[in-house]
Amino acid sequence: MRVPTRQRAEAYLADAERANPGPWAAHSRHTARAAEAIARAHPSLDPDAAAVLGLLHDIGRGRGVSDFRHVLDGYRLLAADGFDGAARICLTHSFPRPDLNGYAGEFDAPEEDVRFVAAFLADRPFDDYDRLIQLCDGLCLPTGFCLMEKRLVDVALRHGYTPAALETWRERFAIKARIEQAIGGSIYRLLDGVVANTFA
Repeated sequence: MRVPTRQRAEAYLADAERANPGPWAAHSRHTARAAEAIARAHPSLDPDAAAVLGLLHDIGRGRGVSDFRHVLDGYRLLAADGFDGAARICLTHSFPRPDLNGYAGEFDAPEEDVRFVAAFLADRPFDDYDRLIQLCDGLCLPTGFCLMEKRLVDVALRHGYTPAALETWRERFAIKARIEQAIGGSIYRLLDGVVANTFA
């Protein structure tokens, strides 16, 4: 899995934030912190790689305000630079189930791009890093860590609720349970300020 160094990942994010400022960048930094903390407790995940993937999962948002298109923009940016592992995460982080019907948001990309993402997800079984970032994406608001339930409702209020959303939510909780089994306890014990930020 090819990923950039943390320094280069932070530079990517800084450049993208300058191009399209918004709360997505703070969310990405918190996602990186969550991924690193959980990876440190996990028997088979590298904390540095996890942090880099968290920093870059939404990097496509640097190309402008978009919805579905951000996963493709991030993928293409990082794939063009040879970072196939980080590029992959840009596509997989929004799809805990490899089913586009569970996506909450507008499909603001050409039909051939939508078909590309569907085929990509169908052809590549998720690995532990895909699952980690899918989890951490669902734990982080721009203000910090929160209970997954709060983040899921936050996304639904902003982007809508699809008929397949309930199955997607169930999969997110299944991912959480599998990772907690691997680390031998609750993920929330690793996330500073989760209670205060959830109930702020």
